Amino acid sequence: MDLKVRTDRIGADGAAVSSRAVVRLLGRLLGDVIREQQGQATFDLIEDIRARSVGEHRRGERDAALGEILMGMSLSDMLLFIRGFAIFSQLANIADDYLLRTEAADAPSALERLTADTASPEARRFLEEAVVTPVITAHPTEVRRKSILDRETAIAALLDGSAGATKARAVQIETALKREIRTLWQTRMLRSVRINVSDEIDNAASIFELTFLPEIPALKRRLAKLFGVEGPLPACFQVGSWVGGDRDGNPFVGAQTLDYALTRQGEVVIDWLLRQLHALGAELSLSDEFTGVSDELVALATSGHDPNPQRSDEPYRRALVGCYARLAATRTAILGQGPSRAASVEAPAYATPAELSADLAVVARSLAQNQAGDLAQGRLLDVREAVDSFGFHLAVVDLRQNSDVHERVVAELLAKADVVADYRALPEARRIALLVDELKSPRLLRSPYRDYADETASELDIVDAAARLRRLYGPGAIANYVISKAASVSDMLEVAILLKEAGLFTPGEAPACALRIIPLFETIEDLRASAEIMAAYFDLPIAHAIVEGQGRLQEVMIGYSDSNKDGGYVTSNWEIRTAINGLLTLGAARGIDMRFFHGRGGAVGRGGGSSFEAIQALPAGAVRRGIRITEQGEVVSSKYGHPQGGLMSLETIAAAALMADLEHEPDAADGAFAAELAAMSEEARAAYTDLVYETPGFEDYFRQSTPVTEIADLKIGSRPASRTASSRIADLRAIPWVFSWSQSRVMLPGWYGFGSATTGAGPARIEALTRLHGASPFFRSVVSNLEMVLAKSSLPIAARYAELVADQDLAGQVFSRIEAEWRASRAAVLAITGQSALLQHNPRLAQSVRLRLPYIDPLNVLQVELLRRHRAGEADDDIRRGIHMSINGVSAGLRNSG
Repeated sequence: MDLKVRTDRIGADGAAVSSRAVVRLLGRLLGDVIREQQGQATFDLIEDIRARSVGEHRRGERDAALGEILMGMSLSDMLLFIRGFAIFSQLANIADDYLLRTEAADAPSALERLTADTASPEARRFLEEAVVTPVITAHPTEVRRKSILDRETAIAALLDGSAGATKARAVQIETALKREIRTLWQTRMLRSVRINVSDEIDNAASIFELTFLPEIPALKRRLAKLFGVEGPLPACFQVGSWVGGDRDGNPFVGAQTLDYALTRQGEVVIDWLLRQLHALGAELSLSDEFTGVSDELVALATSGHDPNPQRSDEPYRRALVGCYARLAATRTAILGQGPSRAASVEAPAYATPAELSADLAVVARSLAQNQAGDLAQGRLLDVREAVDSFGFHLAVVDLRQNSDVHERVVAELLAKADVVADYRALPEARRIALLVDELKSPRLLRSPYRDYADETASELDIVDAAARLRRLYGPGAIANYVISKAASVSDMLEVAILLKEAGLFTPGEAPACALRIIPLFETIEDLRASAEIMAAYFDLPIAHAIVEGQGRLQEVMIGYSDSNKDGGYVTSNWEIRTAINGLLTLGAARGIDMRFFHGRGGAVGRGGGSSFEAIQALPAGAVRRGIRITEQGEVVSSKYGHPQGGLMSLETIAAAALMADLEHEPDAADGAFAAELAAMSEEARAAYTDLVYETPGFEDYFRQSTPVTEIADLKIGSRPASRTASSRIADLRAIPWVFSWSQSRVMLPGWYGFGSATTGAGPARIEALTRLHGASPFFRSVVSNLEMVLAKSSLPIAARYAELVADQDLAGQVFSRIEAEWRASRAAVLAITGQSALLQHNPRLAQSVRLRLPYIDPLNVLQVELLRRHRAGEADDDIRRGIHMSINGVSAGLRNSG
């Protein structure tokens, strides 16, 4: 944060400026605000720390005075300093994103780099059959308030408007930037109360409206141009959501939140469509005196019954008046209230989005048939693409629940229906037989004359709500049911039983399931058993009928977070790839297409990293029917918090999926090197589990050397940190596990075990892995992500956190192992990649990391001191606030921390 007065300004000639120049500008303005708000002395103190920390990193040696200054600050000065550096980290992120957008505007897009024959039958098949879906979740890793995000969005918009600015306009923009930064400085960073589910739904709805609604149609138009296709594409790109429907471990999600999620999404998409129809009516002022009109357009215009004589010669406007009226009536029918802009005529509601799509197609065909086809390619095409992708529901809301809950609920239903007294005591084979018999029967298990446990009643309420909402919004509104901790065939059949109770599974000669049942395999053992479980499932005639009725497509979700926490980074990645290959082989043998849903988080320890590289590195055939990917926490605002940046992110996913399917690069990880990788995986897992699960006292070390307890108090999500009341690491959710290690700068889940697995077998393995690195996109992706994590980690900072551990003998033993493994992992990465320093082959990322570390490290130092005081019993709210603000700042600096 360059707080010294500088002359960096927005270029008045409109020339592009570097990220460093934008950072200096924003840092100067922040410095001005701090000086004006807090005085020269506070400014000088913060600037002195900044200069010393930057110098420390440039020289590569410790500045002894820096530590003394940090420890000698008053608590009030600590809070001001933490606030300043945290805000600077946020401004640096804005500058990075701005540079990416400006460079992307002048460079070929990700789609334009596609070299495959887009006119080939295989390419057209992808458009017809594949669906690419980012799925927004409410996982709690976004520490910033929406008020903060709004100010960041405003700053980004001002920077975007600086291109080509005159000198006078540049001065105005700089003045406006300072106002926004002043507002940011005076806005509370932390939530005063815990966010609830309705807040999460509202936040997701705002992202949908800001980015997905306008940009998915834009992406589909780019795809259509690339493929030489006119008119709307199939719904090959959609958006999904878990917000309001994900009950796994969250007692606050239920039928009411599901209803609210669909209501908010319905409001957003229908109101957006109404605004677009109104704008189209203003644009298509064509008079039938000067252009021909198709008979079907005349009929559509007549059916609108527009009484306004001023539009008597404007058939397109009259047709759109009718469309607006019908959609307004649809809003009333679905949401119970009409739009703020009332329709000028009465009209019946649309029964389905397809009816609106058909009317818009009439308008487009008439334009095309009368030498005005270009008018059908602008806003009208965007609206048609939106209707086809979003319907009246906007995002496809998934239901998700833990298999243990399903087991308990089904057990009670069976017991109360006098089918079996203790279902949970039955062996798996007996369970399957019993569940299949029940699925064949038209009889329901529940009775209005029985009382059920709250858990059972809640689960029945949500499937009932899903059935009702599907009738209201259409079948696309709720189409998937994800099973966490899926580990058996009965886990899948239990969901079918629950769906049957709500009429979403229909027994009979051709049994049908309205929702796609998706098992989530998330531990190492479950991943290894996944193909065997799915084979046994497909062997059941009733399961075969379900899959047959769903287009011979089975979706499987792959869990990155829990498999990493279970077996470590290397083993998680290898077992995920092995499981996908096994499931693809099974699907090919059974004539069933497999689509994979990737449960990736923001941090590398939770499957994060480059989406482009990760998708391209998937096994051959893994994206043939598309791909679904979770987007969560800080990643949502980072990728989709700006419309242009959101379009870039969406286009990157689409291009990666197309390349992975149409231009798949052979991967040596699936050939001669598979045995080497399997052995390496086992050695990495042994090292990881020996430390995490077999070292006496390691749980104490983790809880005392990281801010895991304090993170749980951050009020950043509605969901508890653990699924149960247990304090075991095995029961801790993956998010706080990864988030905590990121804060302490160990980043352990993103690399531990790699060093042991690569160096333990001697130089021969390093040589083999070096060859593999050149021949395997999969292994390159693994190493690239791990390298980024190592670059952001810091052993000196981590050592400070280790000093918080009460048992210093334990701390010394554990930290020495972590340090040795870190050094071995770093050495292996450098040897395999042929570099002399981390990120040497990625200078942009290296510069970004170098810029950030001098601002993150002092935040860590103060966080450790505040943690020490807090845990020593100092009951000061400012100490707690300082800890939470420092977590906010470190998270912003690291970006992908959760």
